[in-house]
Amino acid sequence: MGLPVQVVYCGAGYKSKYLQLKKKLEDEFPGCLDICGEGTPQATGFFEVMVAGKLVHSKKRGDGYVDTESKFLKLVAAIKAALARA
Repeated sequence: MGLPVQVVYCGAGYKSKYLQLKKKLEDEFPGCLDICGEGTPQATGFFEVMVAGKLVHSKKRGDGYVDTESKFLKLVAAIKAALARA
């Protein structure tokens, strides 16, 4: 069982963004993560990423999508820190 990474995304159209992020994280941490995604039933604007239960990226709080290298590296740092504690 890998480190849990949960992504809650707007079910009205963000699934492709979730799948892109999932692939990128799996490529960065092969075999280390247990990534699950949950699309909301309504249009919410959510793209929330939790690592080991801790919210580390929130579109609703102004982080936007994980669409830049700096945002991705923020997730990578959070995952590395969580893996070091595991």
